[in-house]
Amino acid sequence: MVTHDFHQFELRPMSGPASRDKGMALFPRRIGGQYVMIGRQDRENIFLIRSDDLTHWGEGEKLAGPRYPWELIQIGNCGAPIELEQGWLLLTHGVGAMRKYCIGAMLLDRQDPSRVLGRSQVPLLSPSDAGREGYVPNVVYTCGALVHGEHLFVPFGIADSSIGFATIRVDDLLASLV
Repeated sequence: MVTHDFHQFELRPMSGPASRDKGMALFPRRIGGQYVMIGRQDRENIFLIRSDDLTHWGEGEKLAGPRYPWELIQIGNCGAPIELEQGWLLLTHGVGAMRKYCIGAMLLDRQDPSRVLGRSQVPLLSPSDAGREGYVPNVVYTCGALVHGEHLFVPFGIADSSIGFATIRVDDLLASLV
């Protein structure tokens, strides 16, 4: 949907190979004159996708794949990247053994987000024993976060049955990425 005044809206469908998938997240500003998006085109890896016009999204380039046990089966994004002085903070989800969904993070270069500067070796959030049962068991998931002062504030779903909130100092989070 496109609007200039939030009173009238125009529907413009997306096109191109990347438009077929869900789980896409737009960077909040253009980079190098292009719109940039994170997506998971193959249901396993995270891709960086670029567009000149916001409507046509090509194949993209593979940014990262599963590396650690907590993300053994697949990884994906958890909302739009957050711009920091140090780079783009991208929250990720990983699916490991027993379809356990955890939340991690990556730091991407601010000028060239195709460069991964660091990523979570272990998850930031995992399902706890108390929150393991629910409509979708063994899952914690977020659709975004925000930075407030020195902290990252992360609302997250637990087993599709309840919600939780987590905070971490941004500096501590960045220091944990390898």
